[in-house]
Amino acid sequence: MRHSGHDVPLPWFSHVCLREAITPRHIPSLLNFYNRSLPPRPMTTLWETHTCVFSLQSDYHFEYTECDVLESRWRVAVPNKADTCTGLPDPVKGTQCTFSCSEGEFLDMQSQQCEQCAAGTYSLGTGVAFDEWDGLPTGFVTHGVTLNAWNAHTNCSNSTWTPKGDYVASNTDECTATLSYAVNLKKSGTVSFEYFYPDSSIYFEFFVQNDQCQSTESESRWVKISETNWSKYKVELNKGNNVLYWRTTTYTLQGSAVKPVLLKNIAISGVAYTSECFYCKPGTYSAKPGSARCAPCPADTYSTKGATVCHQCEPDKYAEASSGSCKPRPACTNSDYFYTHTPCDSEGKTQLMYKWIEPKICTETIDGAVTLPASGEKQTCPPCNPGFFVTNSSTCEPCSDGFYSNGTACAKCPVGTESVVGFEYKWWNRMPNNMKSSIYRQEFTWEVAGEYVYTTPGHQDTDYLMLTLSVSGYRLPQSMAKDSDMSELSRITFVFETLCSADCERFSLQGYNQFNNDVVEHWKGSKGKQSYSYLVQSNTTLSFTWTFQRTEDFSTDRKYSADVAKIYSIHITNVIGGVASQCRRCALSSAKADSACVPCPPGHYMVSGTGVCESCPSNTFIRAEQSIGKAACVQCGPNTKRNKAYSGCVSDCMMAVQMSEGALLHYDFSALTNVTGFHSSPRFTIRGLKYFLRFNVGLCGKEGRVPATCVGNVTESQKEVKGYVCRSTVVPSEIRSQSMVSSQPFIIGDSLIGVTTDTTLNGISSPEWLFPTASSLPDVIFYYKSSETTQACKNGRSATIRLRCNPTVAAKDHITNCSEGTCDGCTFHFLWQSQHACPLCTKNHYREIVSACIQGIQKTTYVWQQPLQCYGGESLPAQKVNACVTLDFWLKFGVSTGAIAAVLLISISCYFWKKTRKLQYKYSKLIMTSGSKECELPTADSCAIMEGEDAEDELMDLTKKSFLTKIRSFSRERTSDGFDSVPLKSSSHSPDVNIKNSIAWT
Repeated sequence: MRHSGHDVPLPWFSHVCLREAITPRHIPSLLNFYNRSLPPRPMTTLWETHTCVFSLQSDYHFEYTECDVLESRWRVAVPNKADTCTGLPDPVKGTQCTFSCSEGEFLDMQSQQCEQCAAGTYSLGTGVAFDEWDGLPTGFVTHGVTLNAWNAHTNCSNSTWTPKGDYVASNTDECTATLSYAVNLKKSGTVSFEYFYPDSSIYFEFFVQNDQCQSTESESRWVKISETNWSKYKVELNKGNNVLYWRTTTYTLQGSAVKPVLLKNIAISGVAYTSECFYCKPGTYSAKPGSARCAPCPADTYSTKGATVCHQCEPDKYAEASSGSCKPRPACTNSDYFYTHTPCDSEGKTQLMYKWIEPKICTETIDGAVTLPASGEKQTCPPCNPGFFVTNSSTCEPCSDGFYSNGTACAKCPVGTESVVGFEYKWWNRMPNNMKSSIYRQEFTWEVAGEYVYTTPGHQDTDYLMLTLSVSGYRLPQSMAKDSDMSELSRITFVFETLCSADCERFSLQGYNQFNNDVVEHWKGSKGKQSYSYLVQSNTTLSFTWTFQRTEDFSTDRKYSADVAKIYSIHITNVIGGVASQCRRCALSSAKADSACVPCPPGHYMVSGTGVCESCPSNTFIRAEQSIGKAACVQCGPNTKRNKAYSGCVSDCMMAVQMSEGALLHYDFSALTNVTGFHSSPRFTIRGLKYFLRFNVGLCGKEGRVPATCVGNVTESQKEVKGYVCRSTVVPSEIRSQSMVSSQPFIIGDSLIGVTTDTTLNGISSPEWLFPTASSLPDVIFYYKSSETTQACKNGRSATIRLRCNPTVAAKDHITNCSEGTCDGCTFHFLWQSQHACPLCTKNHYREIVSACIQGIQKTTYVWQQPLQCYGGESLPAQKVNACVTLDFWLKFGVSTGAIAAVLLISISCYFWKKTRKLQYKYSKLIMTSGSKECELPTADSCAIMEGEDAEDELMDLTKKSFLTKIRSFSRERTSDGFDSVPLKSSSHSPDVNIKNSIAWT
């Protein structure tokens, strides 16, 4: 092509123009090419060289380019249809990037001036709003993920935020649901939204991520529990890209009812301009130009999109507030009206009144419709509630301090008594001043009906019908010790009934106010008339709420409107500002008639009807709920002692056990007094959420011990419980940069019953089969009880902790294989193995071993008896070393002594042998001199050796023989008659004369 006589290559944007519409992303390059490559010439001429002329202005629209470093921009025209390229208006200098219009105005891109929005439309000026949730608005993204990264098989794709028309609702399962929206702000702005966050079982956070991927600080992400039906939340936003996140995760076990988080009316400011006004959605209108928002249509009117006025429905049709159309009126039924009573008149009468539920949507003119019953029937007024009296105008007024009543007239408490204050509501002629009823999302109330208060039918079966009782605080009677640590600060008891045809639910809650509370108990389905009672243990519990929901099915409108909940009576004790229904005896400060009531001294009880205090028996404590009569004194359990306040029993962690064989075992559990925490084995919900049961135990200890504490930290208002044994549900999590999230804490044992080896104590059993053992040593069992009752555990929860001796481990804990540590839901069983659970060692637990004598040294060593069944106590004595005589010495001594004895024996034998031979000789000589007479011995001249005989003896033949030869001859030379043949040598006869030796050798 040619331009000004020069051949100029076809610019790149001409090809773009032929193929696609020029968009803002092309403009910077286009302008740059125009300024550098082409001679000065109007842009229009260049553009027209390649295009033809526009025919209609509606074929394009204007947009601004991105802001440059100077905060300036260009206004360019962009075709509305692709693949077309006709003559576009020239780009022109745009407004500054910080330019904005006011509320109710928009920026006219043609003139680049702010103009008012027309009637039927609205504008936030520098912001955008989202108030229609028939579907997710453009730009919003929602998705569900699992918290447990290791559990990739869990399907959370359907666990998302769900549009519900006027609001968007979160998930209620264990998955994490995220709702996000990205926005680019030209200047600093804000984001605001309304939310309803009633359930502390859900973690709800809101945070912002900027274009550097930096998120809101973890501590600032917490969203508070709702204090009204809808709460507002507002956060400052920085200039630039911002991604807004709403995230919820439910931390509760399967089967527990959870209320979702609801969002509506999200508004964002800081977008520099809006080039158009938004039409009012159906059911709203704006009558004047320049509206910043649209007003809702009242009931029985409707409007279409962009309406400037609401239209009245036809007589046979109706519309709820903010409706986009009218619906045919259904036939009236008994569920469309309710009954109530008027205040008592001066005659003591009340009128029974029937009223249509407003706004009335039914008609009485079609077949099958019911009509409103006639009102005005007079009935006798019910009596006033206890503590109130009837005035002259038949109204009920509270009695003054120090007075009491049964509902008729007030009477002063007698001397020596005090009033028992509280609130007792059992007659319902009018709603008490400290009670408020409301229904979430509608303006209907619970109604009084004489003997009970009940829920009226509503427009939607999903409504939450709430009745709240508020109190100022609690105070113990003067007759109770002010420094008492009794756990029963107050007690609330109510009688109720539910009649349901669907899956209705009823909740009982307590907390700081109507919407900041915790669920105490809940019931499903129809329940007959029954009573429920629980203790109030904190002075911060100032609100009690009863809620009733007919169904959670949002697809139904009024299918279950006839389902009803009734409350017959409510009684709460020790309330500040309460009234008295009775008086009771008390101890007096002195004998004077006007003396005031004082508490009995610690450890004393009041004798019934006398006001006299008497001391309880030793080692007993005063029952919290009773201080009158000897029955108030409760004996402490085995191996426990009462505390100083006489309010319970404690253990010093020491005990002794008498064994059957007579041995006495001493235990010291002091090393186990510190609060110990342990987890159960991992558990999983239906969706695969991994969680643990966290148990904290404070086994024993004297007064002032640190109790076991369990905390619920899902919400900003953390719940904390304290006692001997408590439990909470712990979920691994990454929220708020925490590794664990704890929820649903409750007390298992807040009082110590006793410590014993018996398997049953005060109705609490610890079966041996739960923890079998082969040891002969008995387990020591700690028994605990909780005063907190539930629907399932009407007598409260209890716990047993078995301490089992195991000298090889410092500490090892177990719970039973029963689900969640309990087999019946009320009694929890634990096994704690530790070396500190063994009896103290004594002398009977070891023995001594004596070594051999080695090199004059002998060692005595002491060793434990096996298997070892003790720890601590007496330690093993040190090894003993003693001097000793070795075996070699005794061997030498024995050989020497034996040798000497042998020589001595031989010498003695020889000596006596020689003497014997001499005697033989003399005897033979006597025989020879005796003559021929046999058997006659001669008379001995002398038995002594005569002088000179020794010389003759030397001539004997025997002396010439050796010693051995003599012995041998002595044994052989014996005749057949048993006598020895001894050769004798005679001095007067011939030698070798043989004579018989008549002496037999024995």
